[in-house]
Amino acid sequence: MSQRPITRAPAEQQVSGDSSSSDDEDRKAVQQVASSMSQRAISQTLTGTANLANLLPTGTLLALQLLVPVFTNNGSCDAATRPMTLFLLLLLALSCFLASFTDSVKAPNGQVCYGIATPKGLFLFDSSSSATAAGADLTKYKLRFIDLVHALLSVLVFGAVALRDKNVVGCFYPMPAHETQEVLDIVPIGVGLLCSLLFVVFPTTRHGIGYPLSP
Repeated sequence: MSQRPITRAPAEQQVSGDSSSSDDEDRKAVQQVASSMSQRAISQTLTGTANLANLLPTGTLLALQLLVPVFTNNGSCDAATRPMTLFLLLLLALSCFLASFTDSVKAPNGQVCYGIATPKGLFLFDSSSSATAAGADLTKYKLRFIDLVHALLSVLVFGAVALRDKNVVGCFYPMPAHETQEVLDIVPIGVGLLCSLLFVVFPTTRHGIGYPLSP
């Protein structure tokens, strides 16, 4: 006596298909939620990194925002503009480094005098300022080791801010590989957050060129 093959009822097939479709939808929903949370975290981190610009001289930031689009041709560099852009970034980084050693002092008449810190004290740029600030004690503004630390941190912060600029990235990495893109996304954020933490732990007491004046 032959046995008939057992066939699945249409209702069972429909239930199985609905269950599989539901699992796929749940899986997609979980992936979308995870992707949204990741993008939100990255966005918040980038916002915090952008706030690091407050740790840089205002003149350097203004030059970066105004000159980089011109030098890079809005991110489309060629053999001529790429080295020019690199020279510009190095020059701005040097300005951040040197600005960390500058300071200001208020003379008895209220005039603000600028100078650079030396091992013996504050050397004023203008000779007439020296006579104006004759009553101020310039030896307390002498160069310290923490000034060098702040200068290096300022250069690192500038590098982090510059690498978040789309024109700079488009100039030097027009079509980055996947691994390179990951480095460009992660390294500036990590460096920026680390420098921000160090600035909080070791705050600067100088109020040099491009920084807010002391009260």
